[in-house]
Amino acid sequence: MIRVVIADDHPVVRAGVRALLDAEPDIDVVGEAATPDEAVDLAGRLSPELVLMDLQFGDRAAGSEATRRVRALAAPPYVLILTNYDTDGDILGAVEAGASGYLLKDAPPHELLAGVRAAAAGHSALAPAIAGRLMARLREPRISLSAREIEVLRLVARGAANAEVAARLHITDATVKSHLAHVFSKLGVTSRTAAVSAARSLGILR
Repeated sequence: MIRVVIADDHPVVRAGVRALLDAEPDIDVVGEAATPDEAVDLAGRLSPELVLMDLQFGDRAAGSEATRRVRALAAPPYVLILTNYDTDGDILGAVEAGASGYLLKDAPPHELLAGVRAAAAGHSALAPAIAGRLMARLREPRISLSAREIEVLRLVARGAANAEVAARLHITDATVKSHLAHVFSKLGVTSRTAAVSAARSLGILR
């Protein structure tokens, strides 16, 4: 039996996914989480095989960090991302955080069920469109920011000053400045505004 925790801040989404999974004889939804903290708590207490994790909770893109925390547990379940977001930054951040798979919420039911079973068994479960994007990244030379650089730039895009970015990511101001310098160099820009604009045009940020 595959024990699953659903982590999504939309009750209607959780109810729909639960109905689909509960109809399968080999899948048991053992918990629902509306926040990243709840997801980590349930993953630790209920010992599921899999957490279905959204990336966006309210106005916070906190799914990747919650994935990292879940995967750091003593007996970590696998994590399958189920989200509406498919920018390079979202995908890279989730995969680097330890997600076993990445599906979009418009995936057909059979694809979601196959993804749940594959991810719970420790296999990769990527939506065809996501797999294509990752392969394209490998084949084509292109600008590539690290997951941490994307995290810094995402906060900058929301108007955060360096001190706030440092506090949110638990790093120093000097480290923030270093990340931004690397971002500017990679994107060929000289300002925060230009960096955000360039990252959005390249599909790195939403």
